[in-house]
Amino acid sequence: MARVVCVHGVGKQQLGEQTLLSQWVPALHDGMHRAGSPTRLAGSDVTMGFYGDLFLPPGQRLGGDDPHYEWWDVSAGVETELLLEWWEHAAAAEPQVVAPGAQDLLAGVGPLVQSALLALSGSRFFAGLAEKALIFDLKQVVRYLADPELRAAACDRVRQMVGTDTRVVVAHSLGSLVAYEALCSMPEHGVRSFITLGSPLGIPNLIFDRIHPAPEQGVGRWPGEPSSTAWTNIADARDVVALVKDLRPCFGPDVACHLVPNGSHVHDAVHYLTKKETGAAIADAFG
Repeated sequence: MARVVCVHGVGKQQLGEQTLLSQWVPALHDGMHRAGSPTRLAGSDVTMGFYGDLFLPPGQRLGGDDPHYEWWDVSAGVETELLLEWWEHAAAAEPQVVAPGAQDLLAGVGPLVQSALLALSGSRFFAGLAEKALIFDLKQVVRYLADPELRAAACDRVRQMVGTDTRVVVAHSLGSLVAYEALCSMPEHGVRSFITLGSPLGIPNLIFDRIHPAPEQGVGRWPGEPSSTAWTNIADARDVVALVKDLRPCFGPDVACHLVPNGSHVHDAVHYLTKKETGAAIADAFG
């Protein structure tokens, strides 16, 4: 089995394992190099826990188009609440984004969801992301939480990749939730370093309070044995998906949390992987 298991984030349903690895592996090596690590990983040492295809509509080929969503397809409840959280955080991080309290500046826009989508279209974070793609990503997060069969299947994809030789699991975005739940269901795993990048795990009510297993007395379970599995969480301060950057209040003081500058692509997995903080966390597992 691979020594490093990668778990991708939201919106990768049209890609695949090898496509993602062609981007992730060089970035992973760059991060280790920046950290001064002498460790070199062979191609067979790294694999991808791919689950993106589970979000494709039934009967659709991998190369097909995503559903053409409009603002009215955003459901009330968790989908709308998460969209509004993204809007509030984007407005706080980017002055050009109209704040939620200034909806009157969005002339001619009625419903709150429309206001949020229009405001987010001015965000550098969502630059180049079509409205239908943004809504699709939003629905992926909510569907993972709401669909027990899909949730189990995604976690199983990761579990299948984690073997006795696996020392590192590095997960991005929604993938950090998938990987977290997979590792919690494998108490005997030998993973030494769990690395989360741009993770939404700490978002109260919408994410943290819905994780499996459920938090006890406000604290989530450690994804392994605390004495043998280190957890490093890395986020850009402007990353809208990682609304809560410091996971220590949620999972305990032993989570090593770092803020890194990812430039204009604040949530990009490759930008996270090239950072020395990521490389050091990977290298520590082989020290």
